[in-house]
Amino acid sequence: MDRNRTANEPGTLYVVATPLGNLKDITLRALEALKNSDLIAAEDTRRTQKLLSAYDLHVRLTSYHEHNKQAKSRILIERLLRGEKVALVTDGGTPGISDPGQELVQQARESGIPVVPIPGPSAVTCALSVSGMEGGAFIFLGFLPRRKSRRRRILEAMAAQGRTAVLYESPYRIKKLLTEIRDHLGDIDVFLTRELTKIHEEMLSGTVSQVLLGLGDKEVLGEITLILAPSKGKTP
Repeated sequence: MDRNRTANEPGTLYVVATPLGNLKDITLRALEALKNSDLIAAEDTRRTQKLLSAYDLHVRLTSYHEHNKQAKSRILIERLLRGEKVALVTDGGTPGISDPGQELVQQARESGIPVVPIPGPSAVTCALSVSGMEGGAFIFLGFLPRRKSRRRRILEAMAAQGRTAVLYESPYRIKKLLTEIRDHLGDIDVFLTRELTKIHEEMLSGTVSQVLLGLGDKEVLGEITLILAPSKGKTP
């Protein structure tokens, strides 16, 4: 427990953004927060351990992911209420942005526990910054639903707003999604990024048809961030 805190004072939940891939993208403040935490709640403890090892940090890790977040949130809140400092991290990027974290943050706030953001990498802003597309007003869709009918409704609603849209997609479904976008919105301009900041980083831009051609028949691997230019209506 922090020596500067009283016995009845809660600890602090640090929401820490970590590198998307390149470990050099960590901030000095993030390293300090991780070092000074009593516990790090990580989506993937093995991946986070690599980050800690790279910077010679020795902090206890515990898993916090989609499948255990409800039970683990209760345990973490109890520790925070005892005055401990907990850092929340994901595989890479900012927690709570299409990654686990929202439930823990909400419960911490409801319990009167200070929640401190430690800003840093985010695939959304990273991709937008190099896309050349309008980023002043955009829609973030996260991962679209798996049901085709629901995806179509969301895409059509997005198109009606006439704004740039950013979304995430699995490498196993990206070609199918691009085809659906072309069918429903026309052959619009898109910007696809894969494995941002990693060794096999790839960026493809152009119409949907051109990007599909660029992907070719090869197996697509890695995390995908896709940006859609404002739709001007389905082409004939």
